[in-house]
Amino acid sequence: MSQAPEKPAAAGAGAGAAAKPLSVVLRDIVQEYPAPGGGITRVIDKVSLSFDQPGINMLLGPSGCGKSTLLHMLGGVRPMGVDTPTAGAVLIDGSECHGPHDDAVMVFQRYANRPDLTVFDNVAFPFRLNLWKSLVPEAEWRQRVADILKAVGLADKLALRPAQLSGGQNQRVALARALVLRPRILLMDEPFGALDAQTRDEMQRLLIELYQSWPCLVVFVTHDVTEALVLGDRVIVLSTQPARVADDFVISEARPRAANWQRSHEAQALEERILEQLHQASPGKGQVRVTV
Repeated sequence: MSQAPEKPAAAGAGAGAAAKPLSVVLRDIVQEYPAPGGGITRVIDKVSLSFDQPGINMLLGPSGCGKSTLLHMLGGVRPMGVDTPTAGAVLIDGSECHGPHDDAVMVFQRYANRPDLTVFDNVAFPFRLNLWKSLVPEAEWRQRVADILKAVGLADKLALRPAQLSGGQNQRVALARALVLRPRILLMDEPFGALDAQTRDEMQRLLIELYQSWPCLVVFVTHDVTEALVLGDRVIVLSTQPARVADDFVISEARPRAANWQRSHEAQALEERILEQLHQASPGKGQVRVTV
């Protein structure tokens, strides 16, 4: 099993960090789907990973390699009519996870804000559900929503609806809706991939600031090498289909990582390491992005 490499303490760890011990394990995960015309297609091939502390973990690989499938398994998202995983197990705190887990929250590239609700009500929506309604008193969740909207820079937009917001502002709403629950596990599926370069940079900086205030285990799917190096405490590189772990390393540089570091020998060497690993594991297949 690929264990979490030894890593420095996450920035801000302890300021609101979960007191409960954390253990998330992907054990010998295999995923297969029926292939058109018969047979099967293996998308993931015996991937084993473990996470046991807060940190931003980047799951990097070519487009379509299966990284989102792994993330969805962690979040309990299961496609209809398909056994997921085909073999292996997802364990959270030692218990096998077959569906959604109370401690895991997902943020998608398509932010799925309800068009009929205001910004405030979109962020507060989880507290309308029976689980969270019973766990968090109304006075507390209203204060949480107000606090997180201030943190993401939307305190003056709380009465607006999604159609009145930009793409970046809508993604802030989606991120706020996830973080207002103070999850132990935050799963992010290329959440900034559809944004323009300037907005993507702003959202990356916002994520770092929010993580410092609310440390948790973040697993962040991307196919952007630069994004992985800017955000990650740990970078896990997957090959193309069937996905296997091609590399797994930590980055000790403190965040936020200045432009000088991004141009440094260390950063360039890490970028070359990632691209070389992908070339060896997936020669001529899939695409990754290097942001300029």
